[in-house]
Amino acid sequence: MDINKISRFVISFSWIYHGLFPKILWVAPLEKQMTAGFGFSEEISYLITKSAGISEILFGIVFFIFYRSKFLNYLNIVGLIGLLGFVALLNPYLLIEAFNPITTNLPLIAFSLVLLMNQHDNN
Repeated sequence: MDINKISRFVISFSWIYHGLFPKILWVAPLEKQMTAGFGFSEEISYLITKSAGISEILFGIVFFIFYRSKFLNYLNIVGLIGLLGFVALLNPYLLIEAFNPITTNLPLIAFSLVLLMNQHDNN
């Protein structure tokens, strides 16, 4: 399997998994805490979390299909940096926890960079 396929599968799987398990099938306590940090009611926080999960799943599917898209790769990078910044501002203690946003987001950013560089090399 080449690096492009690995990058494609890992990025897509990550978005789909993080949308499905901690947000749709079972709303993780950390997800509840993060959306509640905005001051919304429990019901609104629940809807925001579920909507975010659906959006992440859709992005993962679209990325899997159109992984060669420069726009989607840049969107992936910007989105992951934004989510990392969001956590850093709202719950900075999470940055030193096990399996934290740094250890998950940075490799996904690197995979998008690999896809972008390989696309440039193939043109």
